[in-house]
Amino acid sequence: MKRRDFITKTSAATALLSFNNFELFAAPKIKQKHITILHTNDVHSHIEPFAADHPRYANLGGAAKRAAYINAVRLENPNVILLDAGDMFQGTPYFNYFGGELEFKLMNMMQYNAATIGNHEFDNGIDDLYKQILNAKFELLSANYDFTNTILNTHVKPYKVFIVDGVKIGVFGLGIKLEGLVNKKMFKETVYIDPIEIAQDMSRILKEQEKCDLIICLSHLGYYYKATPDVVSDLIIAEKTANIDLIIGGHTHTFLPKPTVAKNKDGKNVLVNQVGWTGVNMGRIDFYLDENQTKIKAKEPIIIV
Repeated sequence: MKRRDFITKTSAATALLSFNNFELFAAPKIKQKHITILHTNDVHSHIEPFAADHPRYANLGGAAKRAAYINAVRLENPNVILLDAGDMFQGTPYFNYFGGELEFKLMNMMQYNAATIGNHEFDNGIDDLYKQILNAKFELLSANYDFTNTILNTHVKPYKVFIVDGVKIGVFGLGIKLEGLVNKKMFKETVYIDPIEIAQDMSRILKEQEKCDLIICLSHLGYYYKATPDVVSDLIIAEKTANIDLIIGGHTHTFLPKPTVAKNKDGKNVLVNQVGWTGVNMGRIDFYLDENQTKIKAKEPIIIV
């Protein structure tokens, strides 16, 4: 998909975001809580910015710019959740040399809360992924990979509940089918489970049992497959489930100019977002909740970095 013209070439540390509001819910004038979701996907070991002479992404991206932007947002609003939708590994010599250690340690420094597992996390094999996960101080989430008979058993959780300013935020992960995409010897006895069924179960558990106020799906399934529309994707997950408020996607490297507003199986709104690849963009979604934790509205940002 072609890169959008909405990328702003500016320093993330001093960036000013201008918002075009779109209403998802009625917005009465009452006391609100403000939760900011920051997210990345498919960074692919791009630790440094692209070169100044790069034909498409000149000077864009890089861990330092991303960290500066995250810090600036946290100064603006301390109630931040920072998430990644997979494929943190593979794409530059940094991965070839460090095997993912550097990527995870930088994410620790940025204080990521959680990430899901992409197919490229298996590029050095599941045993090496296990070694790298020991470096991560954030949660690795995947609900539809059954790691019971592998070294990752108990090291990857299906979901995690975060409490931010009294708001319960449930996050769960979904991964793409590895068979045919990754060599079997790399993921060994990992069992792939239907992501639609798992998403239905996870959203129900997080809503009814965990009593979450916001539910987020970290998906490495892909945004949508126009040539094969029946292949499970983020838009299909949105359509087939209830209770999910936001799907943060990866895998297809889709640059969305703004989050897609989809309808779930109950006819309610679900935000679906994905911000390309290599870390040239960072997604930001701002949720506002009333004093009863009822969702009021979200703001659509210009996506930069």
